Amino acid sequence: MATPRSVKRTTIDDGEVAKFSALAAQWWDPKGKFAVLHKFNPVRLGYIKSQLCAQFDRDDLSLKPFAGLRILDIGCGGGLLCEPMARLGATVVGVDPAEKNIRTAQVHAEDQGLAIDYRVATAEALADAGERFDVILNMEVIEHVANPEHFVARCAEMLVPGSLMFIATINRSLRSFALAIVGAEYVLGWLPRGTHQWEKFITPAELEAMTVAAGLATRDVTGVIYNPLASSWKRSEDSSVNYMMLAERI
Repeated sequence: MATPRSVKRTTIDDGEVAKFSALAAQWWDPKGKFAVLHKFNPVRLGYIKSQLCAQFDRDDLSLKPFAGLRILDIGCGGGLLCEPMARLGATVVGVDPAEKNIRTAQVHAEDQGLAIDYRVATAEALADAGERFDVILNMEVIEHVANPEHFVARCAEMLVPGSLMFIATINRSLRSFALAIVGAEYVLGWLPRGTHQWEKFITPAELEAMTVAAGLATRDVTGVIYNPLASSWKRSEDSSVNYMMLAERI
């Protein structure tokens, strides 16, 4: 059944917002509930930096290679990605629907002397306001939203031709159920139980279909795997669990 025009679609899942609001105080604790993201940050930062420098012809050895770029981190949480983007010279807007997350992010950025535009908002509110960005970071978010197709479409509206969107998420596979839910949440305790719902995971093919429908072209897909011996993440050809996709507005 078609959605009536009088009913405004939303990408917000209230249960997910409440879940992460309850954990807001732990965002910057490298040994806390978000320890896995702290370990994951170096690999996703390296990927983002290499792709942006190539796309916008920037010197990756420069101290501020992102100078002049306006970057949106949608679903920014406590700002784990916003801060390094700002240090690399970008003008950063960090958005999250959870006010507690934004408060945590603001306090930490101020303590670090970083000017980051943090807002309690949604993708649809930004798109409706006519916001435009050179880069959108959509990292570990889409598996927590309502209407993922609509979410990708509204994010894509904020990109101009030649601009990029990075999407990191979890594949819906038997392996991801075993590792990302049973292993990470119930056996290893890396994440609070109930952090993820397997049925909300998205396969690379499904995600690419969403980006194509939104007017984007897929430029790269890379898997990310965990090395237990080194206690670190690395890029891989294996995208059966975690993966990142790079899409360009055409």
